[in-house]
Amino acid sequence: MDFNTSMTIAASGLRTQSERMKTISENIANASSTSQVAGGDPYRRKVTTIHSNFNRDLNATLVEAGKPSSDLSDFRKQYDPGNPAADKSGYVKMPNVNSLVEIMDMREAQRSYEADLTVMDATKSMLARTIDLLRR
Repeated sequence: MDFNTSMTIAASGLRTQSERMKTISENIANASSTSQVAGGDPYRRKVTTIHSNFNRDLNATLVEAGKPSSDLSDFRKQYDPGNPAADKSGYVKMPNVNSLVEIMDMREAQRSYEADLTVMDATKSMLARTIDLLRR
């Protein structure tokens, strides 16, 4: 594997984890977003799908983020009869976002992003050392 391939693989990981963090950030931002109408559905959690594709030119597998899909799990219900989004029995549908899960997913994405950065730094360092050796 050459330096270009290594950098391209790490860059694909950076882009993928960045997209994943954007989706997670959107989920966290909407964790308490209810419907604007009584009994309506609130924000639905999104999940980033990740696909691997073999690149024949590089002879390597790259990853990419797919279009985020909706999490079809049930909404939580909270009793709040004074809320304009409450149904006839006084319950408000809350988003199916669990902040703790989102924070853990964000941490995992962050660590993967940092690992890809480490690969890029190591590759850059090896390339610089190789150039120094060739100058001698």
